[in-house]
Amino acid sequence: MILNFREQGEGKTVILIHGLFGSLVNLSLLATELGKMFRVVSVDLRNHGSSEHSQNMDLVSMAGDIAETMRYMGLGEAAIVGHSLGGKVGMQMALTFPGLVTSLVVADIAPVKYSSTRNPLLAGLQNLNKMSINSRNEADAVLSEYETDRSVRAFLLKNLAQDNSGQYRLRLNLPAIIENYNVKLTAAPLGGPSSCPVLFLKGQNSAYIQDKHHQEINRIFKRGRVRVINGVGHWLHVEKPKLFNQLVSEFLIHG
Repeated sequence: MILNFREQGEGKTVILIHGLFGSLVNLSLLATELGKMFRVVSVDLRNHGSSEHSQNMDLVSMAGDIAETMRYMGLGEAAIVGHSLGGKVGMQMALTFPGLVTSLVVADIAPVKYSSTRNPLLAGLQNLNKMSINSRNEADAVLSEYETDRSVRAFLLKNLAQDNSGQYRLRLNLPAIIENYNVKLTAAPLGGPSSCPVLFLKGQNSAYIQDKHHQEINRIFKRGRVRVINGVGHWLHVEKPKLFNQLVSEFLIHG
């Protein structure tokens, strides 16, 4: 499918891909910074933001969405930056469509299968989806029962949009996300090895990239390397945006 996208800037193209429960606004600070040097395309993944919905959410299909959107835009190649699930989609792009990807930045995710877990945020969003919500404050109060971090709740509530009746609704396709969460969304990217230059940025306090994952990173991505951003967790682009943006920019410019 052709994804909803937003673009800014001029020059070589960089595509930004958000993570699970996100949208194209989540990497907006990076988009603004990169837009000074590049043509930046921010996308909504399927079942997120204003993109189309589908019950299928495997990595190959989502990578195909990026490729189809590039063809629609007339783009022959691009660098890709992806956070979390967006990083997995970016890796799958480099493995499935190597000719389309010039370089790749993967923010805090590894090319491995993760264990199935129960995510309380899914329960919170599911509960929110069943209710009549009249304000963002009301929605925040509901989610506070499932998530204590205000910044994480603020991130999730960016998915709220008012319908014609004035009620707030989530733009996420929650049924599809729930169906695929512990199967296709935790899967490892398929294929490899790849010669694409890849920078993995790990949050020091996050467990998504562990020492035991380095062997698999090196096996699949022959030109991959890992850098650690100290003092941050999984939301490294939010916790230290200036440093995150600097590291991404330097890699995209100099490799």
